[in-house]
Order: sequence, then structure tokens, then C-alpha cells
Amino acid sequence: MKVTVRLFATLRKGRFKEQVFDYEEGTTVADVIEQLNIPHKELGIVFLNGKHTELQQTLHDVDILSIFPPVGGG
Repeated sequence: MKVTVRLFATLRKGRFKEQVFDYEEGTTVADVIEQLNIPHKELGIVFLNGKHTELQQTLHDVDILSIFPPVGGG
């Protein structure tokens, strides 16, 4: 199944902005994050098809996974 993965801000460094991957059925959001070697401390919020999602969520064909780092400000 084809899944588009979009990385934002600091998560793009040394990786990519947007890329389509071919995953096996049953792949979860957590599996993708692990494959991309994104440490949990660098993980902020994750959206699946524009909606907040949990790491245990199973992905489906043509999903769009957006991964953001923690956001700070003042």
C-alpha cells in the first residue's frame, strides 16, 4: 500500500519533506516513525489524513501521514 509521509520543521533535517512509501498491510504509525529513526523526544503531534492520530493506528492505502516536532514559543 502507498502512504505519503510528510515531515515538518526540524524533522526534515537529514531526511525529506514529503515522500511516498510502499508499506505492508498492518503497518502502524509507530512502525513508520521507528523506520524513519525519529526519537520519541523529537515527536510532537501526528496527523493521519488531516486528523490527530494515535501511534497504534493502522495505515491504509493512499493515507497521508504528517509528523511534526514539539512546538515551543513565547
